[in-house]
Amino acid sequence: MDAATHVEPLAMRSAMGRFATGVAVITTQAPDGAAHGMTVNSLTSVSLEPPLLLVCFNRGARTGEAIVESGRFAVNILCRRQQPIAMRFARRGEDHFKGLDLAYGEQGVPVVPGALAQLECAVDRVVEAGDHTVVFGAPLSIRERDGEALGYFSGRFSDIEPHGHERPGWSF
Repeated sequence: MDAATHVEPLAMRSAMGRFATGVAVITTQAPDGAAHGMTVNSLTSVSLEPPLLLVCFNRGARTGEAIVESGRFAVNILCRRQQPIAMRFARRGEDHFKGLDLAYGEQGVPVVPGALAQLECAVDRVVEAGDHTVVFGAPLSIRERDGEALGYFSGRFSDIEPHGHERPGWSF
């Protein structure tokens, strides 16, 4: 018996919802020219040498499949005032880009204007894990700006407030 089989999926979701995260929109352009994107909070920095990150998609998600096909994507880390953008890209089956002014980054993928950070990535590797596809990305270009981050905690958007102390020496 697999050790994880006795844990109910909803209990896992609830427990992991206690881990506060930021909110990002992952975007790509498929080989057929169609733009795809979705809101995620399952995003992790993996390595600084070399720079690598990972993002997780439900298996079969259109955006995840388009990223694997195209080999490139952008991570758009949202600021506090971009909650409507997060909601737009969280709706399944819709044209998330309809009526939205598109901007394109250096790698030719759509990016979310005004995001706190935009990391354009090449797909480094893809791993199937449970009911998800894990995409590792190697950042090719990065842009960032100051602002307040949009957070996600316990199934709701939240604020992320700095505590006022100096940045630790180990922070990059």
